[in-house]
Amino acid sequence: MANLRARSIFIDELPSHLLVEILTSGRLSAADLACLEQTCQVFRGNYGLFPPNFQSLIDFVAFQLCGIHPIYVPLSSNARKDLFDRCDGNWKRVLRFLQSVEHSSDLVKTSSGNQMQISTGSYHTLLITDSSIYSCGSSLCGVLGRGPEITRSGSFERINFPSSSQVVHVSASHNHAAFLLQSGEVFTCGDNPSFCCGHGEVGRALFLPKLVETLKGVSCKQVATGLSFTAFLTRQGHVYTCGTNAHGQLGHGDNVDRPTPKIVEALEGVGRVVQIAAGPSYTLAVMDDGTLYSFGYGTNFCLGHGEQHNELEPRAIQFFKRRNIHVVRVSAGDEHVVALDSNGYVYTWGKGYCGALGHGDENDKTIPALLSSIKGHLVVQVCARKRKTFVLIENGSVYAFGWMAFGSLGFSDRGPSDKVLKPQILDNLRAHHVSQISTGLYHTVVITNKGLIFGFGDNERGQLGHDSLRACRKPIEINVEDTLDEAGLVAGIVSNI
Repeated sequence: MANLRARSIFIDELPSHLLVEILTSGRLSAADLACLEQTCQVFRGNYGLFPPNFQSLIDFVAFQLCGIHPIYVPLSSNARKDLFDRCDGNWKRVLRFLQSVEHSSDLVKTSSGNQMQISTGSYHTLLITDSSIYSCGSSLCGVLGRGPEITRSGSFERINFPSSSQVVHVSASHNHAAFLLQSGEVFTCGDNPSFCCGHGEVGRALFLPKLVETLKGVSCKQVATGLSFTAFLTRQGHVYTCGTNAHGQLGHGDNVDRPTPKIVEALEGVGRVVQIAAGPSYTLAVMDDGTLYSFGYGTNFCLGHGEQHNELEPRAIQFFKRRNIHVVRVSAGDEHVVALDSNGYVYTWGKGYCGALGHGDENDKTIPALLSSIKGHLVVQVCARKRKTFVLIENGSVYAFGWMAFGSLGFSDRGPSDKVLKPQILDNLRAHHVSQISTGLYHTVVITNKGLIFGFGDNERGQLGHDSLRACRKPIEINVEDTLDEAGLVAGIVSNI
């Protein structure tokens, strides 16, 4: 038998069709593709595998990846063309936009390979990193999920989930929290008035995460926590809600509280829901066809219908439908709403207190209004909370406007109660590529593409993860310390299963 010896294979020796198969596996980001194109000649060529209008092999691969992306697939042909034109005819830029929008509202994939998500409540913060979940801040009614003995935590410490559990999504609200596992199961903890934790119990705070038994067999992909109510989005695009329903925020056509999650039947016949957002007493649902539905409390104009009455069932916001605007993401503030469309444009409506809508004044908007001052930027995330708004640009820059709220807008040269009426760039974060941002009542936390965490604003309850600070108007880096021992890792959650 001949002596067969292995030899190194250079990438330019691989068949071109095999390169395409490898590159379209779905594991590479737009940044990865751009790097390959810049560093290797083989990726800049045309091998007759694709039409000549594609600039390179990488350009063709980016086009292929866009074609299977969940945000791109439901876009109409006109919406696809508009997005392509908006990205200067560059498929790599289109792909970067799609991936950035997806990651900014889900898990951020950092350059080190870690996956992270941040979610800020009123006076606390929850963080996912490497499939583990950490919390800091005020633990009123057990919202930190670390037991009744913890009332305040000035640093991030891990919440007690079994080592086999992978937390992939988290939602922090006023006084309760929801955790989504890779399995699709949902756990909740914290204050439980009006059944908002979904366990059919009321009046008893949950100091450790507890499985929502009613949803066993229902695989979820997102959770959204409001003030004393919770919404659950399944992987099939169905929405369940539970908790208080005084304003119709559960979407069931009445004002009856629900002790356990119940499917929102009015959304069943109109399409597949792809994202949900919960304000204090209202709910928003983005459909796969770009339609935005709202229901619940209407006095602050947050429902976007030009009226101030409550909606007991989901109602489509006609502003977007009539203009064929495809909404891809939405953020629910305390008194205003911010939406992002498929072209990276931003719309705001609701109460204009302190300039939270970004139009240069404090006027209310009863229906959505285009934020024209940043129309020249391709936006990938919008984030709203109490009288303030953040907008994340594709290049990692952050714009902010509204109420400084004890420094939580991040402008170190502004007073703690100043108003910023139009979008302004956060110079303090220019050196970093921000990938995700979340803002609470008086504090804000961001994650960069390198996995760094920065926080600013009020820290009186330790919600920034710095025990020695009371407040910080300039972003400061946050370190996460894993102080949990293996015994505590398993013990805490067992009692709740």
